[in-house]
Amino acid sequence: MPIRLRISTSFRAPLHKRWGLLVYFLLAVFLTPISARHIIGGVITYTCQGNGVYNFTMKVYRDAYGGGAYFDDPAQVAVYQCGQNTPCNVLNTNNALFILGVPLSFPVFKIANPVYPCLLVPPDIQVEEGVYYFTLTLPVSPESYHIVYQRCCRNNTISNIYNPEDTGATFSVEITPEAQLVCNNSPIFDAFPPTVICAGEPLSYMHNAIDPDGDQLVYEFCAPIKGGGPYGTANNPGNAGGCNGVAPSPPCPPPYPPVDYILPAYSPTAPLAGNPIITIDPNTGLITGTPVNLGQFVVGVCVREYRNGQLLSVIRRDFQFNVESCEQTVVADILEDEVIGDKEFLINSCGNNVVTFQNQSYQEQLITSYLWEFDINGTKEVVTTKNATITFPGIGQYQGIMAINPGSNCGDTATIFVNVFPEINADFSFDYDTCIAGDVAFTDLSVTGSNQFVSWDWRLEPGTNSPDQNPTHLFSSPGVKPVTLTVVDINDCEAKITKEVNWFPVPPLLIIEPSSFVGCQPADIFFNNLSSPIDNTYLVEWNFGDGSSGSAISPTHTYNDAGLFSVSVTITSPIGCSTSASFQDWITIDASPIANFSYSPQPISSLNPEVSFTDLSIGGDRWLWQFDTDGTSKLQNPSFTFPDTGLQRVLLTVTHPSGCQDTIIQYLDIVPEVRYFLPNAFSPNRDGLNDYFIGRGLTDGMKFFQMRIYNRWGELLFEGNDPESGWDGTLKGRNDPAQPGVYLYQVDYEDSRGNEYTLSGFATLVL
Repeated sequence: MPIRLRISTSFRAPLHKRWGLLVYFLLAVFLTPISARHIIGGVITYTCQGNGVYNFTMKVYRDAYGGGAYFDDPAQVAVYQCGQNTPCNVLNTNNALFILGVPLSFPVFKIANPVYPCLLVPPDIQVEEGVYYFTLTLPVSPESYHIVYQRCCRNNTISNIYNPEDTGATFSVEITPEAQLVCNNSPIFDAFPPTVICAGEPLSYMHNAIDPDGDQLVYEFCAPIKGGGPYGTANNPGNAGGCNGVAPSPPCPPPYPPVDYILPAYSPTAPLAGNPIITIDPNTGLITGTPVNLGQFVVGVCVREYRNGQLLSVIRRDFQFNVESCEQTVVADILEDEVIGDKEFLINSCGNNVVTFQNQSYQEQLITSYLWEFDINGTKEVVTTKNATITFPGIGQYQGIMAINPGSNCGDTATIFVNVFPEINADFSFDYDTCIAGDVAFTDLSVTGSNQFVSWDWRLEPGTNSPDQNPTHLFSSPGVKPVTLTVVDINDCEAKITKEVNWFPVPPLLIIEPSSFVGCQPADIFFNNLSSPIDNTYLVEWNFGDGSSGSAISPTHTYNDAGLFSVSVTITSPIGCSTSASFQDWITIDASPIANFSYSPQPISSLNPEVSFTDLSIGGDRWLWQFDTDGTSKLQNPSFTFPDTGLQRVLLTVTHPSGCQDTIIQYLDIVPEVRYFLPNAFSPNRDGLNDYFIGRGLTDGMKFFQMRIYNRWGELLFEGNDPESGWDGTLKGRNDPAQPGVYLYQVDYEDSRGNEYTLSGFATLVL
């Protein structure tokens, strides 16, 4: 009877696109990425729908860290048949009958990384799952069907097999004749195994499967099987679609060789080595043991399905364990005085036998319970709250524990040592002269039950400390000074106290530095007060000797009158201490002149630029005139002719017989004259006499000029903007001579200061 097959996948192409799908499949086979690494496992399972129809699920896992092979799209699956007539249980026989190849497109993509709330998973472990769904119609046959997918290659960092970077994987499932007859459903694994297990920590993972038919399942470690090879890569040229290629197309027929474990340390039944080895319970699928070797390990688990004692199928799952040195994220921790070991904390209580412990364990969102236990004179003191307060009987050392999530795999425990020491108290006194600036003497008055101090730390002011028991200190500035003493005794007990010292003495010597002792009237004198200690909380009273006073620490005073002046100052501290000083005939202010002058004529124009100056100063006997940059004079009343127009700077410096000077500056405006006159007739006969109608005058300062000539009907005959050019009697734009007669003119211009002028009248043209 001929075999009829029907294929259905999650992707159904219309008939007119199927040739395109075939071309896409062939391209995907021959253009498979040549860096095809990082395949870490997979499995194929099925369910029977009746009438020879089977739904298949193929899951492929890849290491997503650092690139490598991606999920094939399409992934090529082959169907082979072998059994009584075509045996396929001997390697290299290739007796299996190829039924068809099935291209599977568009895998369902998932992140397969389980969540490990109590472990810090290394960032280079990133697992992704590609799931392919497809349907086949396989008529009942006396021989088995083998549904096969092959892909190279595995992680080159795998520790338990030879040449992992050149070793691929075969994921297959066999539907036996017995399974076909009863429309069997294969076992289906619950979840993907953990991607990370911890070295040195007990492993307990339920690697079980569910059988929809309720058949008996038996679990065992078994060898994953090879498939594909390194050919078709840059380092291994060849046929990428062959049996030794990175993506066999179609996958090659059974049987398949197992991976080569590194014997004797590793084997199919001891894939993680160790002593004792990791084991799997044949009845439950529970994997237990304690892994000791770090690395990546290929592991195979086979589940055999029996019904009424008859073997129906074997499902083989191929996966990879990553054994790491794990760091817990849930950690027991308290607020301690000292960390004395791994999770061992010391707390010192000085003079207080009631100790409150503050819990700082993390990650708090994963902590559900707490347990505190202390052994106090043979009796256990137990507290189950987050923080604990324990009353100890007296001075001595005590030990206890603090556990989070006790009895859980997601827990941790800390050991606590408590020292209850005698009481310690800090105290001191101080002595100083309140009005005279000098050292403050400090005396330690601290006491401790141990009677042995080991250190004193005085914080006298910011940046100034002393280790002496009884120090002295001169403060750098007045004020309320907080002084802190910290003492430590032989038990490392510490006590601290702060007291305020009101340090407001007056300066022992008043030091005043004037900016000048001699000045010219009016004179600004700055009195720089260098006395110390002093700040703005002190009352400062100045008498400047001219009837004026001041209250600034370092004032500036203006002396308006000439004369000899005595200065005095009194300083009073906030607590009433006072000191003063007088400086007789200290400041000399000499008389100063008052500079002033007038000039004529006014206004001044470019037609008459000579100016006469008249000194109006008071108290001067010497004069120095500066006329912009063009000249100087020492005469009292000079004259000067300005060579240019515009604003001109004139500076007069007058000197008093005392040598004091005064200066005045005035700016004189030299106005450029503009004058313009027009004739009443002209004769453009080219005889060189009066050939142009043109004005005369002073035009250098003009800012704007426009002349227009019109006939009696208002027609514009001439327009010009140059005062040095005129009308030659021709018509605008035609160069034809105008007829003799009377014409109207209008001239608009601006002088140098922007004043606008308009001239209009009649111009007679004669020949």
